[in-house]
Amino acid sequence: MRFSSSVFAQGGFHAGLLYDQFPLTLDSGQRTEAVGPLFYDQQKDSEKTWAFPPIFSHDADPSVESREDDFLYPLMTYESYGQEYRWQFCQLLSFAGGNTQDDSHQKRFTLYPLYFQQRSRNPDENYTALIPIYGHLQHRLFRDKIFFVMFPIYGQSQKRDVVTDNYLYPFFHLRHGDGMTGWQFWPLVGNEHKVVTIQTNGFGDTSIVGGYDKFFALWPIYFHQNNGVGTDNPEKFRAVIPLYDYSRSPKRDSTTVIWPFFSWIDDREKKYHEWQGPWPFVIFARGEGKTTDRVWPIFSESHDAVKESDSYLWPIYIYRRTHSDPLDQRRTRIAFYLFQNTVEKNTATGAEKHRVESLPFFTYQRDFNGNSRLQILALLEPVLPNNRGIERNWSPLWSLWISEHNPKTGASSQSFLWNLYRHENAPHFKKCSLLFGLFQYQSTGESKRLRLFYIPVMKTHQQAGQSVK
Repeated sequence: MRFSSSVFAQGGFHAGLLYDQFPLTLDSGQRTEAVGPLFYDQQKDSEKTWAFPPIFSHDADPSVESREDDFLYPLMTYESYGQEYRWQFCQLLSFAGGNTQDDSHQKRFTLYPLYFQQRSRNPDENYTALIPIYGHLQHRLFRDKIFFVMFPIYGQSQKRDVVTDNYLYPFFHLRHGDGMTGWQFWPLVGNEHKVVTIQTNGFGDTSIVGGYDKFFALWPIYFHQNNGVGTDNPEKFRAVIPLYDYSRSPKRDSTTVIWPFFSWIDDREKKYHEWQGPWPFVIFARGEGKTTDRVWPIFSESHDAVKESDSYLWPIYIYRRTHSDPLDQRRTRIAFYLFQNTVEKNTATGAEKHRVESLPFFTYQRDFNGNSRLQILALLEPVLPNNRGIERNWSPLWSLWISEHNPKTGASSQSFLWNLYRHENAPHFKKCSLLFGLFQYQSTGESKRLRLFYIPVMKTHQQAGQSVK
């Protein structure tokens, strides 16, 4: 960001929380605020934002063809990126559309959970579903395909190669897939069998897909399973719940009695032994792959090659760390969101990103470039960090104090009560205003100005080679 005396050459009108216009501290651009937190207009590089918090906000960036409109966020939102768009109301009523990878334009309409519709240039991708009467769906509700008639009387679903026909869901189903067949009459009895098959990926490489045999009776009491058949790690699993369950395989053994409370685990692949009793309150593990000491909620200490997790008097103190180059992330929390401190470090460059928060008092963040921002108050930000909708529509309402610093440009700014007091500082200028702009002072390397009640009362100018007195 470039600052010079020309920034203030025209003077401009500044009336604190009634109206103010100022350059952005952390980015290139400027911002206009009026009527306290109830209106702002901001230009940041190519991104344009204006809003009447919390009623409406509009954000657009032509350089990436993006647009976001919020009405009482998150009640109603509209988002577009390129030719893709989505409009939703309460996550129940929504319209969406755009081009797919095969360039077949799609339009979706959803009235959740009653009506689903999609129309496309490709007729094979069209679907309509009126629940529970009749319909079919594609790539919705965590399934590749769904077809139903008078659900739950009949419904068919497909996920990858597995097709399941449900009759009087969830009581009876038939299932088939690649080398697999199965049936169940829930909760009385069920059986599923799969033979060993060969899978070929997009590069032409083949791999073995293990088979299995699964049987249950009086669900969830009795289970008999043989998994990973034909692989280097076949597993036998048996269970009579809640009396016991056990699993045996070349890489891992586990036994549980009075399920799920008392367990013993021998994990030879990850190289650790674990004792649980009663789970999840008491756990001890030892070995190269995992070390854990837990007597919850008094204390818990656990770590492996990638993760570390500690807590004392949970949830009074909680510590989490993930170290997987080039990421090293550490988070400390006290009483959930009462206080949390998060540090992310790039181990390759040594750069750090830092975030400190206390609900509902403040949030402080410093990015990898060293730009920092402190906000007081913070009623939602600690729970929903980096949520653009919250930042646009709600944060301005309770941001009583904002302090920003840009180490690259040397610029800094502070604002109290929506610019009732505002101070800006950069290498070649200073500016201060308070009480609706009744007091305004600004200084550059060439001049100084003072206004009282919007009337200029002092103006000095430094000639080349002279000093101002």
